Amino acid sequence: MSNVYRPTWAEINLDHLWHNFEEAQNQNLTKKVIPVIKANAYGHGAIEVMKHLYDQGVRYCAVSLLEEALELRAHFDDIDILMLGPVMENDILVCSLNHIEFTIYDYHVYESVLKFKHSMICHLKVDTGMSRYGFKDVEQISHVVSDLQKQKHVELKGIFTHFATADQDETFFQKQLEQMRLILSNLKKIPPVVHVSNSSSTFKYESKIEFTTHVRLGISLYGLSLDEKKPNIKPVMTLKSKIVQIKELNEGECVGYGATYCATEKQRVAILPIGYADGWIRKNRTGHVQIHNKKFKIVGTICMDACFIQVDETVNVNDTAILFGDLISIDDVAKRLNTINYEVVTQISYRVPRIMIKGDKKND
Repeated sequence: MSNVYRPTWAEINLDHLWHNFEEAQNQNLTKKVIPVIKANAYGHGAIEVMKHLYDQGVRYCAVSLLEEALELRAHFDDIDILMLGPVMENDILVCSLNHIEFTIYDYHVYESVLKFKHSMICHLKVDTGMSRYGFKDVEQISHVVSDLQKQKHVELKGIFTHFATADQDETFFQKQLEQMRLILSNLKKIPPVVHVSNSSSTFKYESKIEFTTHVRLGISLYGLSLDEKKPNIKPVMTLKSKIVQIKELNEGECVGYGATYCATEKQRVAILPIGYADGWIRKNRTGHVQIHNKKFKIVGTICMDACFIQVDETVNVNDTAILFGDLISIDDVAKRLNTINYEVVTQISYRVPRIMIKGDKKND
């Protein structure tokens, strides 16, 4: 029996997910792909995404937060989990007890690690130009790496950086890449795992980077990219909702809060049970949805739980509307909202059930 009751859902195509993983792996046959499962797998459902990857033999993933790492650890006791984001001193014991690899990104975390005597696995984050997390000074990095490698309770498994402009500015990208080369050349012993590429760099540059062992596949695992020339990947999420009521409006009658849309003639308006609490934010009022392979205009103010669609006589109650994922792409929505595709998928809230699709079949 299904536990999905509301007629609004996001379909997650697991076949597309695996296709995207394989595309990244085939681009870099000598490197290992680390799927990034942070932010509930970019809104796609962390546990189900990791379960599908696990079934295909994947045993390594990355997240941002300790809560995300612990959620995965509760379901998968034999995978390696790398926490990319910040770690507080009091959290180090939790990481150690749950075999979670965490990131040392500044001197304060480094000193906390030295004081802590339980066994732990760490990666060192270096700042090559993004000015977010990471050590910046080359000599300090060399000292910290050397010191950590001497500690019996510490396994310094990896070293990594993050590119700020891999999707748009090759000059700055190359500057960061050269800084990473300089940092590694200054080390007496390089950690066994070296990873620098995000999704964009994985497809555009990684095959020519000689010093890395792994890549981090984030947004492109889910079939999205910010690059003008898209890699051969397939979007994984489709957002759908069923029409629950149709209103027959007379001229002058209005719909929704603020009465912002009023009929200028007799017309039909369909109600979809999806709104801004689901991540379908109010700015989407200028957009369209797809019904019967045709686009229909969103009208009125989007409510917390509902929105209004101007429709014709071909549309009926229980018909399915596609908000994005077919004629209307996630990139189309992002462009309309003046944002990026990352934000569109990650803001689809927990209230929207994720329905897993595999081999053209639903896996409720």
